[in-house]
Amino acid sequence: MDRRQIKAVIFDLDGTLIDSEPIYFETDKKLFAEYGVNYDLAMKNKYIGIGSVKMVEELKAQYQIKDSVETVVEKHNQRYLEIAREKTQVFPEMKRLLELLKEQQYLIAVASGSSPEVIDIVLGSVDLRKFFSVVISAEEVKQGKPAPDIFLEVASQWGIKGEQCLVVEDSRYGVMAAKSAGMYCVAIPYPPQESLDDSYLTADLLFSKGMSEFSAQKTMEWLKG
Repeated sequence: MDRRQIKAVIFDLDGTLIDSEPIYFETDKKLFAEYGVNYDLAMKNKYIGIGSVKMVEELKAQYQIKDSVETVVEKHNQRYLEIAREKTQVFPEMKRLLELLKEQQYLIAVASGSSPEVIDIVLGSVDLRKFFSVVISAEEVKQGKPAPDIFLEVASQWGIKGEQCLVVEDSRYGVMAAKSAGMYCVAIPYPPQESLDDSYLTADLLFSKGMSEFSAQKTMEWLKG
């Protein structure tokens, strides 16, 4: 494939555009403690890139949580937003990449595992909503990542092919979803890892040391072929 055919760039949100994973961990740890679950970093890392609903479904089944999935997700979202409105930070190089892409008139989207309300409020709070012509939650498609549904839906809304899209992702599940959709992928692993999961190695451009290594300019140079 010739990457010069790329017309559109699809961004994951959490851990990719914004430094939200520590906020999610704080939220999850406190929330699930109320249900007797010791939510530790190993569990957090397991669910990076997985939608909130799927995470709650799995934990509800595993720990016999009596509240409904809908109730737990609603609690989760509201508590997250209480913190996120004040604490969410955009990764500076990602903001720069958005600006460069907009200057070059690429189509730009967000495709996230977070709930639609969370995505909308967070994008507004960090003043990023203006960059995106399409914003989609995993809750709006049949299957979340690592299934390709969310990325294929974005391409469908734009009326373009998978090979005309580039996905920017931090999680192995996001990389898997992008490649399953037949799209190019830039991967910035979060958290940075000594030994990368093999799925990251399928990315077309990999910043193996994570956000500390990521460069908007290098990404644009790669994009231009």
